[in-house]
Amino acid sequence: MIFDQLSDALCRVADLADFVKIAHPDFAFREAAEEACRNIGTMVEKLNTDVELCQSLRQLLADEVVMGSLDPETRRVAELFMFDFEISGIHLDEEKRKKAVNLNIKILDLCNEFLTGTHLPNKIDKHVLPEHIRYNFTAEGNYLQVAGLHADCPDDLVREAAYKIFLYPNAEQLSCLEELLASRNSLAQLVGYNTFAHRALQGTMAKNPETVTQFLEKLSDQLSQRTQKDFEMMTKMKVKLNPQNSKLMPWDHPYYSSVLRAERYDIDPGLYCPFFSLGACMEGLNSLFSQLLGISLYAEQTQRGEVWSEDIRKLAVVHENEGLLGYIYCDFFQRPNKPHQDCHFTVRGGRLRENGEYQLPVVVLMLSLPHSTRSAPTLLSPGMMENLFHEMGHAMHSMLGRTRYQHVTGTRCPTDFAEVPSILMEYFANDYRVVNQFARHYKTGQPLPKSMVSRLCESKKVCAAADMQLQVFYAVLDQIYHGKHPLKRSTTEILKETQEKFYGLPYVPNTAWQLRFSHLVGYGAKYYSYLMSRAVASMVWKQCFAQDPFDRAMGERYRREMLAHGGGKEPILMVQGMLQKSPSVEDFVDALVSDLDQDFETFIMDS
Repeated sequence: MIFDQLSDALCRVADLADFVKIAHPDFAFREAAEEACRNIGTMVEKLNTDVELCQSLRQLLADEVVMGSLDPETRRVAELFMFDFEISGIHLDEEKRKKAVNLNIKILDLCNEFLTGTHLPNKIDKHVLPEHIRYNFTAEGNYLQVAGLHADCPDDLVREAAYKIFLYPNAEQLSCLEELLASRNSLAQLVGYNTFAHRALQGTMAKNPETVTQFLEKLSDQLSQRTQKDFEMMTKMKVKLNPQNSKLMPWDHPYYSSVLRAERYDIDPGLYCPFFSLGACMEGLNSLFSQLLGISLYAEQTQRGEVWSEDIRKLAVVHENEGLLGYIYCDFFQRPNKPHQDCHFTVRGGRLRENGEYQLPVVVLMLSLPHSTRSAPTLLSPGMMENLFHEMGHAMHSMLGRTRYQHVTGTRCPTDFAEVPSILMEYFANDYRVVNQFARHYKTGQPLPKSMVSRLCESKKVCAAADMQLQVFYAVLDQIYHGKHPLKRSTTEILKETQEKFYGLPYVPNTAWQLRFSHLVGYGAKYYSYLMSRAVASMVWKQCFAQDPFDRAMGERYRREMLAHGGGKEPILMVQGMLQKSPSVEDFVDALVSDLDQDFETFIMDS
């Protein structure tokens, strides 16, 4: 309990500062929060190598009588605290411990530096580009700034130029990445692991890099023919639209897959938006949670100084029998300097206080929705609606976790399990029976026609194999970078080789996509997590909710087996409890592949 109080005191600063440095509109606040993160990060690293603290915990773990009397969650939390000590090198002599602390601090700095570098634009002399495409880029004197891949631009030449310029290798960023990977490897080996991946995957659902590699290779084998078919379809479309230059290149994949979707299913987001007003979507979530879990969302007034922007909404999450469960702050709208990323932040974790009361969890959901106008409320595209459901999945995980310790509250669980509740919500968002409950035209009140939902769901399967193949390639690349060191080749040569083997579209000389791979920071050695979480979510959906998405008994089982434990129970045990069997790597792969072939009509039975 004392360890958890310590963890709570630290996390309440660290989590809040993590959020403020990203979301606060005032630069001075963001800067101060950045400093707080650094200070608290350094302090945590020092505490993780505090021998006296560790000794007291080690005595507890060694006392078989005491350990035998503890409940499973308490035992697990004690082991997790011990694990934090061990991966920080507590068992080393003083000199090596100091080295571990310094390596950790160095890694934090390199992560920040690398992350900044992933977003920096590249400049090019404007005369290098043909005049008719220059207007696509920001001019700065004689230079043009290329700040992204322009993946949606219909002009092949613009996409090609953006790809080659934005991904042109920057020597500083390259050495920053090399140093980051080498430092992570040194730290892992210093504290007794073969590779950084072995250290990072301890305690996850996959357990070790060997299982991850097996999962990714088997998935790639199952996808390869489907991916080839997708690439052939894209190539045909490119031949039709650009006969002079019809070889399919990496800058073509996002664009031509969206052209195919639009052409085949005539999906115009503008036709869907009027049915997805923010109010209707929130009503839909409220209704779903109420039927499935007995939970309602109520808007609450905020105090002066409580929120960081006047358009923040505070929701109280209330259970029909248990009362108030926690608070969700909704930071949903675009504003200057706000990052365009949808995310969920824990601001305060739930835990059982010393006085027997429960400390209620507090989270923030951040989206980038358009503001309402004089003539219309905030309208969401289908993609935005799905993202709202996804983030609400994280929020419910946080609200419904009823762990005794905040160290394992809500989403504080292994990365490859953390995305399961959020991805599962996407399945609800794509089910006609759910959508039919709330999608109403904001002017006429007319429900969204079933055929439109059906077309939208089918359109998502167009080129889905190639999209998944791309994710497999990124995940394999991440595993190799965090595998055995020294690396056999340069990071760019590894990229080229992995791209040819696990993706299929040619590597483009003088590009270094890995220098823009920002997930290497937060998901080092864990990029596969998204695919594995999707596999589990798919199995849970098909087995538990596809029959009836409002089944209260299943909702209760889902809460009891999966959401209630946060990270206080081993993830694979939670999955077993829900599915009533232990899934194999083959089961994971089959679940992902069967989703590609799933005929959505089976989902869209009339309620």
